[in-house]
Amino acid sequence: METPTLSKYEMARLIGARSLQLSFGAPPLLEVTGNTTCMQIAFREFEAGIIPLVVLR
Repeated sequence: METPTLSKYEMARLIGARSLQLSFGAPPLLEVTGNTTCMQIAFREFEAGIIPLVVLR
């Protein structure tokens, strides 16, 4: 069975939700260096495939 790809809207929702979690104090799942925004951290987590969120359709 083929894994469905995420739409751009689903991707934006996941990154936005994770960014909100980070802004409220959730620990980042990647090594953070320098001056990095919550949105940048969330995007890097998404690209690495370790974002702790799931899309239900």
